[in-house]
Amino acid sequence: MSQSCLLAGDIGGTKTVLQLVEVTGLKERIKKSYESIKFNKLEDIINVFLEEAKLSANTIQSACFAIAGPVTGAHARLTNLKWEVDANAIARRFNFSQVILLNDFEAVGFGIEALAGDALTPLQQGQPVEHGTKLVIGAGTGLGVAHLMWREGRYRVYPSEGGHADFAPLGAIQVQLSAHLQSIHGHVSYERVVSGPGLVAIFRFLCAVRPEQMSAEILPALEAGDPAAVIATFALTSRDAVASLALETFVDIYGAFAGNLALITLARGGVYIAGGIAAKILPALRNGRFTTAFSAKGRFNGLLSNIPLYVVTHPNAGLLGAMMTASRA
Repeated sequence: MSQSCLLAGDIGGTKTVLQLVEVTGLKERIKKSYESIKFNKLEDIINVFLEEAKLSANTIQSACFAIAGPVTGAHARLTNLKWEVDANAIARRFNFSQVILLNDFEAVGFGIEALAGDALTPLQQGQPVEHGTKLVIGAGTGLGVAHLMWREGRYRVYPSEGGHADFAPLGAIQVQLSAHLQSIHGHVSYERVVSGPGLVAIFRFLCAVRPEQMSAEILPALEAGDPAAVIATFALTSRDAVASLALETFVDIYGAFAGNLALITLARGGVYIAGGIAAKILPALRNGRFTTAFSAKGRFNGLLSNIPLYVVTHPNAGLLGAMMTASRA
């Protein structure tokens, strides 16, 4: 393959997706997904990818990896996987001319700017302010947050670790849930409840306090499949009362968290709900619970009701952002 290419990666605690595109026209050549936990480090996945694609490393002009964890210059550490990533070490091993690391939601922020309208599902139309601050939030294996601010003629993306802010419970069930999680973890962040593992934690807590409401079929299903996906499926199809309450609680907390961050950033340009979970539970986000929790901020209900809210249904917004970043390098 003589055409110069760019390598983009979305590196998460559950899966790693690598994509190769041609420099000219950004045409996709190959995209592969790997289970992160099956590898000891990112370099091992890159090596397998290059072998499967039958590529020589000199084909890669630039590489950009979106990392699910804090990034400091050329170094990053995944939050939910014991990996450390060194951009310089990757460049040396594979003879890449340039390797860029981004926080995964920094990459989603860059990707948002390139998304077509059909990749966004509105939850609340609001009244968008031109060049207003935008907010990106997403629950998956963890809980990512970034915001975009208009600077010097374009949006700049600012990553954060806002998902690790203290969980602020609302109502009796959430207060009991918070106390239960505190007894296990000590510190309870929003990520402990607004994530795939968080949905499972909510469900297991509710099973303990309302065992009589569980259906007979959900336990074997949980053992056979991904627990978070099973809980969401049983809730969306009304096959288990505890699963339904768990998903409702999850959506309430998610919406309240998004509203908190929208107040902090004054995200009048729009709030974008991304991550691996949102598109899969879209009916539960569109039924009004999320927007009600989002706007329930007392005297600032009106302000939040005017902020546009979207669900990002594009499956690889972070990968798209990494690819856009690699193309500009």
